[in-house]
Amino acid sequence: MPATGGRHLVCHSVPFDAIPRDAWDRLLAATPAATPFSRWTLHRAWWDAYGDTAHEQYLCLTAGDGAAPDGSEEADPDDLVAIVPLMHRHEVEPTDAATATALRRSGRQVSLVEPDAKAVFMGASYHADYATLLASPADLPAVARAVVQSLAEQPDPEHGDQLWDVVDLRRLRADDASLPALEDAFRDAADTHQWQVVREEEDVCPVATLPADGDWEAYLASLDKKSRHEIRRKMRRAESSGPLEFRLVDPTPEAVDVFIDLHQSRWGDEGLFPDTPGGERSRRFLHRLAELETAEGDGRQLQLGRMDADGRLVFATVGFDDGTTCYFYNAGMDPEARELSPGVTGTAAYLRDRLAAGRRRFDFLRGNESYKYEWGAVDEPIHRLLVSRTGST
Repeated sequence: MPATGGRHLVCHSVPFDAIPRDAWDRLLAATPAATPFSRWTLHRAWWDAYGDTAHEQYLCLTAGDGAAPDGSEEADPDDLVAIVPLMHRHEVEPTDAATATALRRSGRQVSLVEPDAKAVFMGASYHADYATLLASPADLPAVARAVVQSLAEQPDPEHGDQLWDVVDLRRLRADDASLPALEDAFRDAADTHQWQVVREEEDVCPVATLPADGDWEAYLASLDKKSRHEIRRKMRRAESSGPLEFRLVDPTPEAVDVFIDLHQSRWGDEGLFPDTPGGERSRRFLHRLAELETAEGDGRQLQLGRMDADGRLVFATVGFDDGTTCYFYNAGMDPEARELSPGVTGTAAYLRDRLAAGRRRFDFLRGNESYKYEWGAVDEPIHRLLVSRTGST
């Protein structure tokens, strides 16, 4: 579909199930800022695991009087200009502690919102490190204006008559063109609707840039002397105890369980999968995501890996790989293998494998934990766009 230019776009608020999969995939491919966290599979898995913690508010945009993809009739995927994945809920729900849906704090000074505020978030962003709008870059200004107009209207009667208190859009990359488009559109409407608009840095994602020639030694040489020395020392010590083997594995239910068990062996109640309702939802989410990604065949981006030391499993990882960037989502390690430094040697093995596969970016995702910088990672910020009501409407 050609760029919308100055054409009027219409927003249709729809449930996730009503969005044609073909349209989702087409618009995902047209979105330069899209990451694996914007894939249909991740959103489907999130709603299957956490669907009762939020209300869907996905927006499908069509040109002019295009038919709404509301499930009442067969929608033509080619009619959709953009998909804006939104959801709403209270900033903090009473069940959040039990369901593990609390937003992780970054340690940065960010604007506080009252816990009982009705907030509009990016869909599935509680368990995603990046979010964006699905649209062609040329369409973004018109898309952003239509989204703002939609949010200025009365709420969907199916979700009650309470107006939102804040629009709290997070996980927006600094180089994502949808961020300035949305900010400009909200600021243009702010005086009319008595809104306050704040853009702030929410967190950072440290990213290591890998050498184009795929040379492991050249990569190590690019690190600072102390980090390079420690990595080499720990790898030599681990290799002296027996051969180290890293391999990617199919995301079968058995492989997912192996990862979960090793993750919990290391982190226990502080991990993602404790024996609690929240842990059960985390397990359900990962298993469902693995099931859906397996069905993608050659288009799969979910990636499970493991490292064995002399035949003994000591490190396992879950990540994503889009052919250019490897996203290091989480890891587990054997706490009884401390002498092998599995956190360092396992990360080295995974990174070396992806370097050899031609990847040029290794994204450690959200958080400024010190270990990420030992691998030469450099902060890439993600932003939050917070819109608050300042007067009566």
